Amino acid sequence: MQGKQYLLGMTISTNKVVKIHYTLTGDDGKVIDSSDGKEPLEYMHGYGNLIPGLERELEGKSAGDKLHADIAPRDAYGEYDEKLVAEVPRSQFDVSMPIEVGQQFQAETATGMAVVTVTKVTDDKITVDANHELAGKTLHFDVEIVDIRDAFPEELPQEPSGCSGNCSSCGVGCSGCGVD
Repeated sequence: MQGKQYLLGMTISTNKVVKIHYTLTGDDGKVIDSSDGKEPLEYMHGYGNLIPGLERELEGKSAGDKLHADIAPRDAYGEYDEKLVAEVPRSQFDVSMPIEVGQQFQAETATGMAVVTVTKVTDDKITVDANHELAGKTLHFDVEIVDIRDAFPEELPQEPSGCSGNCSSCGVGCSGCGVD
């Protein structure tokens, strides 16, 4: 087993494994999520494992740094989209299945499979919302960077094998691999 690769002065950048403690609050100051009392959150930086705005705020920071970041909806879970709310006839659901407000399930939407939340139930219609529960909200993070290390080779995302679609990448060209 390989030893840990901790380096003093290392900063957060792509291919770094980062551990953070965080508290996420809404505009009302109420805690939405926190690592308080738990192990720090560990993630690989540079691969979209965090919301884009928080990942940008952490870039270049060092272990021991603490920061507060206010992340706008466009840099978090997006703006709330009324088009992602739909009334569905009750007849499209299994009649033996009780449907309740707050229930979540996967459903086929215009943009593919999505998790939807039931927001209203009547005798003949079920209202579902495919927005993320934090869509349209500014998120407030208090973060402490606990640790940063280089990713081990086996932790790095693997390049797909075969043709990348870039005809100069393999040196053979498209005629050599048969891709048009």
